[in-house]
Amino acid sequence: MTTVAEMKQAAVAAIEKRKVEIIGIAKTILTAPETGFNEYKTSRLVQQRLEAMGIPFQAGLAITGIKGVVEGGAGPGPSVAIIGELDSIRLMDHAFHDPATGAAHACGHHCQIASMLGAMVGLTVPGVIQNLSGRIIPMAIPAEEFIDLEQRMALRDEKKIEFLGGKQEFIKLGAFDDVDMALLCHTNSVHPSKLTVGGTSNGHLAKYVQFSGRSAHAGGAPYNGINALNAAMMAISAIHANRETFRGRDTVRIHGILTRGGDSVSAVPSNVTLEWRVRSGNTDALLANSDKVDRCFKAGAMSVGAKVSITNIPGYLPMRNNAVLQETFLRNAHELVGASQVLVRRAGRNGGGSTDMGDLSQIIPAIHPYTGGATGTSHGKDYVIQDYETAVVLPAKVMAMTAIDLLAEAAAKALELKAKDKPAMTKARYLKFQRQQASVVRFDGARA
Repeated sequence: MTTVAEMKQAAVAAIEKRKVEIIGIAKTILTAPETGFNEYKTSRLVQQRLEAMGIPFQAGLAITGIKGVVEGGAGPGPSVAIIGELDSIRLMDHAFHDPATGAAHACGHHCQIASMLGAMVGLTVPGVIQNLSGRIIPMAIPAEEFIDLEQRMALRDEKKIEFLGGKQEFIKLGAFDDVDMALLCHTNSVHPSKLTVGGTSNGHLAKYVQFSGRSAHAGGAPYNGINALNAAMMAISAIHANRETFRGRDTVRIHGILTRGGDSVSAVPSNVTLEWRVRSGNTDALLANSDKVDRCFKAGAMSVGAKVSITNIPGYLPMRNNAVLQETFLRNAHELVGASQVLVRRAGRNGGGSTDMGDLSQIIPAIHPYTGGATGTSHGKDYVIQDYETAVVLPAKVMAMTAIDLLAEAAAKALELKAKDKPAMTKARYLKFQRQQASVVRFDGARA
């Protein structure tokens, strides 16, 4: 009978044997970055790789998403999802940006897709898969980066999506209904260790804000206009005036961009739009701070007599790393690189960013560890992968080993984990909560 150790050795050996090919997947995706819900080329590449491995899959989930399934040969049991994210951000000055769209993998999602497929290489070898109970579910999910609000709202208006994040849509569509636990490993340039586990993340709400004024000749008769840009600037100043009220323990981040500042320098701006983000480490603070920011936008409109429309968009929830999954991942990380190369962050350690793995972790056990190999600043023009073995091959091996631990020996560990886990939310409660955050606030500053 094949032991767990022998299965792990076989999986790691298979990944090692094909590591040049697996790294090549990441490098191919790097040169063809695509933003959320537009990842058609990346999606096709994943489909081709799954077909080559003989893995059946469903495509077209949340427009570009993919869900595969591999049945273990040792009988029924829980399902373990191994996830990669398809999308990039926009960063025109990144070395590997798409000159037509500005898309760039300045967050390392190209490595996630490759490590997910690499893990499947190890798990599907004959000495492994027939000795596992349950199912392995490879997933390639779109639109983790919460950008391009106008484009995504247009997709929502066309009924192509409801939520603007990929895992949110997967949850709504029922793609996780038959998944019991999930793993994803993200690249990282912050910590010198090869792997990092633990910690949490911020929840966030997104806002699409439109100030409406009245155009007029900016030189000849500015007094006949209502300057929507001035309203926006006053609102931003009001937000800054509230920063001393944000508590440090809530890890508050309030930030945004001006997406339209007017039409012509010679005309008083009458249509100004912003994309804004409110982040906090818990939902109570998130909702309270969101209300403060809405109040600031209203104040900006009132200051010049403009109108403002605030579209509040449900964003992500804080990450809950499951302790048993994390410990299982940690032991395999120690085996491969040694304890000195693995950083364990305390559960409450919040880096300030947000991820839709947080949403998933509210309803099923999940972990979101980090792997090294990158240099530069995340989401910065200098964020690049220098060490692809660490960024791609290492997490593929650790995730494969972790899945083996979960589903070997009649899936005893996965069954125990599933029995003991107490999710923070049911799917129904999650969807209700998120839908409650969706609203449009309209305010006429001239009538206040």
